[in-house]
Amino acid sequence: MAPVGVSAPSRRRRPDPGFWAGKRVLLTGHTGFKGSWAALWLSRMGAEVTGLALPPDQDPALFELARVAEAADSHFVDLRDQAGVEALVGAKAFDLVLHMAAQPIVRAAIEDPVGAFATNVMGTAHLLQALRAQPALRAVLAITTDKVYANAETGRAFVEADPLGGKDPYSGSKAACEIAVASFARSYFDKLGVPVATGRGGNVIGGGDYSRDRLVADVVRAVRSGRQLVLRHPESTRPWQHVLDCVAGYFVYLEALATDSATPRAMNFGPEPGGDVITVGELATAALQALGGQPWRREADPNSIEAKLLAIDTSLARERLGFVSRLDGPAAVAWTMEWHRAEAAGADLRRTTEDQIAAYERLP
Repeated sequence: MAPVGVSAPSRRRRPDPGFWAGKRVLLTGHTGFKGSWAALWLSRMGAEVTGLALPPDQDPALFELARVAEAADSHFVDLRDQAGVEALVGAKAFDLVLHMAAQPIVRAAIEDPVGAFATNVMGTAHLLQALRAQPALRAVLAITTDKVYANAETGRAFVEADPLGGKDPYSGSKAACEIAVASFARSYFDKLGVPVATGRGGNVIGGGDYSRDRLVADVVRAVRSGRQLVLRHPESTRPWQHVLDCVAGYFVYLEALATDSATPRAMNFGPEPGGDVITVGELATAALQALGGQPWRREADPNSIEAKLLAIDTSLARERLGFVSRLDGPAAVAWTMEWHRAEAAGADLRRTTEDQIAAYERLP
């Protein structure tokens, strides 16, 4: 048997609807790509979801296409507005918090570094300060990124104990967010018996992501406009993961935090260790073929400071949570393109999204 606090890998743990039913959940970033999927799934499991976010900044936006506002008590609040955050958080009682709101775009952060730090660091501090007054809080999970690690471009997969760093404003702001979360946890929440942790997710793909500089979004836009896709760094590697695997990992992690005090306070989520390394070019080729687009071309950006090699080790999630990703790279691309083909055919995208959630729940 596995020791206390350790799930056997063969268990292949998945989100437990019985745990989430009736839970009062504060979900920040619910108007974004991952947040929209999370809101619909939490509602499906019976959670009472309150959303805190800026209005969607994508056009089109999954939040609107899938009618996510129907699944949550939705509030448009800027994390940088401390009084606004405190007013919303203070108006309700919450059992669990999944903090996904952020400025997530690398090049946007390079253009506006102060804005990135204001949202990703001070916005998180505003939220945690407001949560200190929550009487029934059981756990808080703040989502950062796989880019929080000091990356020497060796290609070695990062583990949770590796040093934090960041050579661009996005990475630096998220690494600083990690430190802010840990400091609030140790100074305040640990004394209250409320676990506060960070989840470090890899690069996520899935239906409905129309963000700037997102690979699948760029593929879809190129195909539908008849243009050729341009890649800056086709040889770069990323820990690609389908949004349902990523969000499932976050849910399982929050369940563990709320029920087992020995759960680690930082966790990587991404593809299975030892899986095939997929480059940007390979993923783009698979996506273009699925949608019938023309081959991509390279147009190097000599001024880019983005990491070329990036991998994370997800062994801790397997060992301590019993959680493993269910969709490998080809399957993640296939599910993503299936969603976008449904969109092109005029399908009800709320139903399409929920059908994929249901299909994921049925996977072994």
